[in-house]
Amino acid sequence: MIFNTQRLSVRALSFEDLDLFHKMQNDQAVMKYVGGKTYSLEENKKDLLNILKFYENPKNDFWVWAITLKSSSNFIGTIALVRNEKDEYEIGYRLLKEYWKQGYGKEVTNGLIKYAFEVKKIKEIVAYVDKNNITSVRILDSTFNFIKEFYNEEDNCIDRYYKLSN
Repeated sequence: MIFNTQRLSVRALSFEDLDLFHKMQNDQAVMKYVGGKTYSLEENKKDLLNILKFYENPKNDFWVWAITLKSSSNFIGTIALVRNEKDEYEIGYRLLKEYWKQGYGKEVTNGLIKYAFEVKKIKEIVAYVDKNNITSVRILDSTFNFIKEFYNEEDNCIDRYYKLSN
């Protein structure tokens, strides 16, 4: 277990998560604001195995974990804390569609912020979000400091950039 919130637990992913990980990564609605591409079972298997390899190095800066319900241990999504190409600690999350609109995004984001600052001792975290992803924008607007909007050429969208300092 990495951390808990009121209703959620965050733990390391395992190969047993593949079916639900694939269901999430292969859902057009879930992937709409993260590049829009869905992935095949084989691609998701490779991605999951790659994520699991990062766990072997305790000093790595690429953490992607499973979000589960405390009440049932059901996998409902993933949350990430990664050092990006700009040397920033970036957070992100994805939820299976059936768990949308229940407050889990805000709850797990707040839990990750606390974990990043208190446990990992990170001084500053950032987040990027497509401005059309209204739910995530609302969560970030309520928690982070909005810095700017810019055109994201790779994803062909307008991204909003946020920072939060400890």
